[in-house]
Amino acid sequence: MQKNNRTPNLIEALIPIIILIALLSLNVIIYKDSATYGPNQIALIVGAVVAALIGFKLGYTWEQIQKGMVKSINSAMSAILILLIIGALSGTWMISGVVPTMIYYGLQLMHPSYFLLAACIICCIVSLATGSSWSTVATVGVALLAIGTVMGVPLGMCAGAIISGAYFGDKMSPLSDTTNLAPAMAGGDLFTHIRYMMYTTIPTLIITFIIFGILGFYINPGNNQQGVNDLLKAMDSKFYISPILFLVPLAVFGLIALKVDALPALFVGAVLGGVVACFAQPQLIKEISGTTGNYATAAYKAVLQAMTGEVKIQTNNESISKLLSTRGMFGMLNTIWLVLCAMCFGGAMEVCGLLKKITQTVMRKVESTGSLIATTAGTCVFFNATASDQYLAIVVPGRMFAKEFRDRGLKPENLSRTLEDSGTVTSVLFPWNTCGAAQASVLGVATGTYWMYCFFNLLSPLMTVFYAYMNIKIKRFTPEEMEEMAKKDVLEKN
Repeated sequence: MQKNNRTPNLIEALIPIIILIALLSLNVIIYKDSATYGPNQIALIVGAVVAALIGFKLGYTWEQIQKGMVKSINSAMSAILILLIIGALSGTWMISGVVPTMIYYGLQLMHPSYFLLAACIICCIVSLATGSSWSTVATVGVALLAIGTVMGVPLGMCAGAIISGAYFGDKMSPLSDTTNLAPAMAGGDLFTHIRYMMYTTIPTLIITFIIFGILGFYINPGNNQQGVNDLLKAMDSKFYISPILFLVPLAVFGLIALKVDALPALFVGAVLGGVVACFAQPQLIKEISGTTGNYATAAYKAVLQAMTGEVKIQTNNESISKLLSTRGMFGMLNTIWLVLCAMCFGGAMEVCGLLKKITQTVMRKVESTGSLIATTAGTCVFFNATASDQYLAIVVPGRMFAKEFRDRGLKPENLSRTLEDSGTVTSVLFPWNTCGAAQASVLGVATGTYWMYCFFNLLSPLMTVFYAYMNIKIKRFTPEEMEEMAKKDVLEKN
């Protein structure tokens, strides 16, 4: 930062956010669910331009602002690559029969009255085992959504149950990156962090289960048995259906459980899906490729088409054909466009000191432990909405509040729990956040359709704030520990 850079005032810091919120609201009114297919991207770019103009006024150069935006985009590159691989995986798992097999058996085992509860529990188990909400949603989540759709369960409720379960594991699993990141930012250790999270997470999950259990009894599936039978027949005629195909997702979950990074694990899953398709679905391979000659050429063309582009599996029922269609990597490009624009806005806001000014202003009103934790939770949500990135919503507030928590005698697990309860889980509620954009794209359900049914995600920050104000399970340093830390600080300074 150059010496002539002026600190922004609060009005200057708020102007880009006010303009962004106004444009996003206008887009929702005019374009509704289609707002994320271009209009919101332009709104984010306009917000970034406004932030840059204010940055110029504060003394920042274009080189500094551009560097900040590029750095922000770079932080999202892992998510972008994972999105592309998920697109390829969804394509090969469809043509291989993996997803149709999940749907086929799921339709025969589930009933609309307990579908939402079962979907949430299944996603809880899978995400806890894998540590990845994205992998859970992209695999079993996609199959569960298809099952719920055929059963007549509202799309928003289906997606809400899937996401609620998926983010439970993302928050609690020791394999999750955010579960490791939060205690690292707070200065705590992983397993103390997980144990301490249970106090707020378990009650939140139980309430979520109760809500989905009650909602299930109010679902009126209508006369949908014919639709279920039609789908079963369509899949029987198009795919080889067998439990042996479950070996593909089991292999992926096994790799993730062995702490293989999500990107290579999902890539292996996509390749396995393509290989299995060549052996298990020869008729479908020929149909997709349009090649009647050499089977190796047909298989190569079909698998690459499934990975990269749109695949339409034709049946006698148009709605079933749509359900069994995928768009591969191509289908993820709009989401990636949204992520890039969001990162530009977040980067410009951060490098010009606008986000820091807003959070510093909020901190002046913090007095009690309850208000400190509530402010931290609100800051995490704020960063999810403005910086548009789950990791920034954990890292920046973690750095900002760590000293304040310690100075007030609060152990680091208080901060790390708050970061997870509010930063990790609320990211999926914003359509321009990397998580919200990704899950909406993978499931094909707009964020505006599902967010109000993500009960686990909505209740988690409220639960952590409730615990803080009620002084429930708030761990503090003893006077002796505080004295020892003060001595250590003096030694480090010297």
